[in-house]
Amino acid sequence: MATYAIGDVQGCMTTLERLLVRIQYDRKQDRLWLAGDLVNRGPRSLDVLRWAVAQGERLTSVLGNHDLHLLLAAAGLRQRKPRDTLDDILAAPDRDDLLAWVRRQPLVHRQSPYLLVHGGLWPTWTCDDAVQLSREVSEYLRSDRGFLAALADRSGSLPPWDETATGVERARAAAAIMTTLRMLDKRGEPLKFSGPPADAPRGAVAWYDAPRRRSSDATVLFGHWAAHDFQLALPRFIALDSGCVWGRALTAVRLDDAAVFQEPAADGASED
Repeated sequence: MATYAIGDVQGCMTTLERLLVRIQYDRKQDRLWLAGDLVNRGPRSLDVLRWAVAQGERLTSVLGNHDLHLLLAAAGLRQRKPRDTLDDILAAPDRDDLLAWVRRQPLVHRQSPYLLVHGGLWPTWTCDDAVQLSREVSEYLRSDRGFLAALADRSGSLPPWDETATGVERARAAAAIMTTLRMLDKRGEPLKFSGPPADAPRGAVAWYDAPRRRSSDATVLFGHWAAHDFQLALPRFIALDSGCVWGRALTAVRLDDAAVFQEPAADGASED
């Protein structure tokens, strides 16, 4: 039995199928961890979701910003973008079941020594904090239909973490950070930046390099940052997004021995 962590699929089902052959995935024994953004921009988002649901307990996925975008679009709370590839999901006869599955996915998954998240972690959070915040967001997603409206209301906004925030505002901010954070500016505030770390403004740092980051006792696995590209920086982190939907590759890491497998993109490129 092996556990494989896989980067952002984003509807690239053909590449995923080939990667699963490459790693010789055994559905009866192996486990898969997905770093979020299962859907959007690639051509087969519906196929990816149906496949993920069919894996049952063999698959663990965290929510990415594109997965939340799907929920918001389905609820009529966010206008779809020209490059979105969500129409097949929204028109599918099993749409409601698929959307319900997405709603049930957490923002983080922790299994020592690893913690899986799509975007990043705020420097003051411990791993326990991240797990607790993920639970709070999951509870809102499952039980409070108005929570999606709160997410949509602050769409694109990523203010610094407010330790005094409570309720919906605390959960909304946690969801935004865990699905979109990449870098902090020289003042320690979120920086809207998607390029390579080497091109960031002076004084900016990747979230995982923040001074005194309290989650440093775990190896954090994350996606979301295609321009960062894949990086195996054990024991600190594994950056899993190797830009499959940009026409590069889809990456899997076997966590048992840190073996790396990469499958060239086969679904066509898309600009972010």
